[in-house]
Amino acid sequence: MLSKINAFFQSLGEEGNQQVSEISLEIACSVLLCEVMLADGQLDASEQNKLSTILSKKFQLSNEEVKDIIQRSLTICENATDFYQFTSKINDNYSTEQRIAMLELLWKVAYADGELASIEEHIIRKIADLLHLRHSEYIQTKLNCQSKDNTSR
Repeated sequence: MLSKINAFFQSLGEEGNQQVSEISLEIACSVLLCEVMLADGQLDASEQNKLSTILSKKFQLSNEEVKDIIQRSLTICENATDFYQFTSKINDNYSTEQRIAMLELLWKVAYADGELASIEEHIIRKIADLLHLRHSEYIQTKLNCQSKDNTSR
């Protein structure tokens, strides 16, 4: 019986390691965007649409691929304990300018429903820190998205 329990825990560990190694850049970005979308506890249609549009444009994906990535990302969000595994993937593959652009996408999702919840802002701040971005870059992207949001109304 002890060997069966041990085998069960080993299989769990292998699945966890496999899942982490299988995280693509698209999934890493999508998970972070989903975290912002889910932060305020309200799954708003405008935020979902913004997320789909962002993924489609950023990674040149079909609607079906976008749906698949979002579904996988939401599942990963439910089980993730931190953002590091996702931000490290982005840090390894993106320049500073690209990480700033990613931060801007996070703000766009947060502002998609017309209001910014403090928890959304907090999560974006944590992600910006993990992306090794300066506070001035965090503030500037926020201001850029605020002004774009206000001019689009």
